[in-house]
Amino acid sequence: MLVFILNAGTSSLKYQLINAKTSELKASGLVERIGIDGILKHEVGENKKLTFELPIPTHKEAIELVLRILTNDETKVINSIKEIQAIGHRIVHGGEFFKESTIVTPDVIDKIEQLIPLAPLHNPANIMGIKICQELMPKVPNVAVFDTAFHQTMTKENFLYAVPYADYTEHHLRKYGFHGTSHYYVSNETVKILNKKDSKIIVCHLGNGSSVCAVRDGKSISTSMGLTPLEGLIMGTRAGDIDAGVIPYLMEKKNLSSNQILDYLNKKSGILGISGISSDLREVIKASKDGDLRSKITIEMLCNRIKKYLCSYAGLMGGVDAICFTAGIGENSDLIREKVCNGLEFMGIELDNDKNSIREKGNREISKKSSRTKIYVIPTNEELVIAKDTYNLTKSN
Repeated sequence: MLVFILNAGTSSLKYQLINAKTSELKASGLVERIGIDGILKHEVGENKKLTFELPIPTHKEAIELVLRILTNDETKVINSIKEIQAIGHRIVHGGEFFKESTIVTPDVIDKIEQLIPLAPLHNPANIMGIKICQELMPKVPNVAVFDTAFHQTMTKENFLYAVPYADYTEHHLRKYGFHGTSHYYVSNETVKILNKKDSKIIVCHLGNGSSVCAVRDGKSISTSMGLTPLEGLIMGTRAGDIDAGVIPYLMEKKNLSSNQILDYLNKKSGILGISGISSDLREVIKASKDGDLRSKITIEMLCNRIKKYLCSYAGLMGGVDAICFTAGIGENSDLIREKVCNGLEFMGIELDNDKNSIREKGNREISKKSSRTKIYVIPTNEELVIAKDTYNLTKSN
């Protein structure tokens, strides 16, 4: 079954075409600067990479362009869009409505719309992607796959905030968590490697957006992101955990509105805010090696925050069988993995520096043979999870 995977953002669009039955990736790409000047980066296999620069005024025209490229003579991977048998959509926020992926119906769209106040930047774009696909391919089933669904196994003691309980019942104030599709994929791969169903795994999804998840027996029991993706680790431009008292203090000192303080904490803080150099950790690491003090402090703060979550989640689960690193930083930065693991030998965590420094594709172990806690680098594959869920929900249609 050919599944078209769509991740619609406010001004961007990620896509993949996957044979969900065989897991074969047929094509992938990214459309950026929708509504401005438009750039489409398209890949077929590992060797064929194409870039197109042209006006792309709307998301509808972006999706139409992608479908043309998939069937165009020069870039063709399928003969017709009729070969697409299902469409899988990444939806950021499913609230408490959705504990698993679901076929899109008018009621599903209505519930995703109700959750817009919890994800005002993401859910509207996600809904738009669904509606455009329904218009362009009216006979093809659509499936919604939620970033929050995997974390719906958390219990109240792990997802409630210590505020009046009525704020949860009346205003849905609670920890939801994100990156759920990635945490599910990586923890599931780890369970296979360990061959141990009663497992205790901590997944570190480290990228421009980052989160840590405690997974016991294949289920999320706690995660670092909260009501929004702002809570938790230090990220590219997000502050992560912060004293709530900082918010009114800064609002008064800097004369900021509620929207401005959210912009400040979401887009001007984190790695960018501390280092003053970039939100790209690679640039900060380079500056650190050149002797920049603030860059060194940034790296130490980042790793210390990850360590705090590792230790707290090990305590929450009563131990840990494996720690997994994934996503852009987690998969590619041996320095960050080394600094995070250093000093955690008391938890049975022993990193093999030689294994850690080698870059290889695929899942790999980077712990010493003597390490009681296994350490893995496992490349995430959220799109494959979306494709598989879409296939399983629509294959009988």
